[in-house]
Order: sequence, then C-alpha cells, then structure tokens
Amino acid sequence: MRMEAGLDTGPVALEARVPITPGLTAGELHDALMPLGADLMARALRHLEAGDLAFAPQPEDGVVYAHKITNDEARIDWSLPAEAVARQVNGLSPFPGAFFEADLGKGMERVKVLRALPTDGSGAPGTLLDGDCTVACGTGAVRLLELRRAGKGGAASGAEFLRGARLEPGARLAG
Repeated sequence: MRMEAGLDTGPVALEARVPITPGLTAGELHDALMPLGADLMARALRHLEAGDLAFAPQPEDGVVYAHKITNDEARIDWSLPAEAVARQVNGLSPFPGAFFEADLGKGMERVKVLRALPTDGSGAPGTLLDGDCTVACGTGAVRLLELRRAGKGGAASGAEFLRGARLEPGARLAG
C-alpha cells in the first residue's frame, strides 16, 4: 500500500485473501500470511519497475482502531457462547494467550489455552464436563485442545492436561 498521513489509510496495490477457518489460531494465520506477503511485495516491486503498478483506495467502512489487548480481555468468560470462547482462545494464540484459573492442588493457578473448538454440551458455565477437557459455556461447550500451565514447558492436549492437573468432570474453572 502507499503510505499516507493516516493510520492504514493509503491506497492498496495488491491484495490476497486467506480463509479463516474454525480452529485456526492467530499464530497459524501469521505463518500463512508471511509467505503470501513476501510474494505480494515481490510482485509489487516487479510491477513498480515495469511502471504498471496500479493502486485502489481502501474502503472506509468497517475501519476500527485495534487497541492493545489487556489481561481482562485474555481472561476467558465461560458465560459467553461457545463460539465466542473458541474465537477468543484461537484469536489470542499463541500470544498473549487466553487463560482461566483452576485449583490444581497448590491453590489457584493460571492455565493458558492455546486451541479450542466449539462442541455440544451443557452445564453451568465453567464446569468441566468430561475427560476430553470439554467445558460448559453460556450456550454450548468448548473442547480445550491444547493447554499450557503457568511456568511449565510445552503444551499438552486436553486429556494430558487433565491427567497432570488431576481435574475431574464437575470441576469448576474460573475465568
């Protein structure tokens, strides 16, 4: 895009689209966009050198300022619909990461959720429903597919996390 005085207001030379599917994380989207952006830049430079680089104005509708994400926005609110919880988790993964807190034997501990998908299930929001790490939401449920305990190394699947955390169905997870 051509730079202008405003924030992301200049006309665009080339663009490409990437489908955003359920379960796609921000980190995966970043990785898909990197080679695409490099290719677009190389093509734009070739068009510029040839003298045929054309620009089109960006649409003004839908423009919003993206402010810095706070801890409160990263804390999972289990009372939201399952789709919203899954989008929050995947949209904040791997950084800064959505999180909840649970009593894992040494008091309340923060747990980062790196991947989630909405699924069927019901119960009081924040209730662990099964051994596959399905958690009830305001409507529906989410399956927590990948988690990391605070201060611990690698990520674990939902079932692995539950075995290590010694959480049983019926446990409550705090947002």
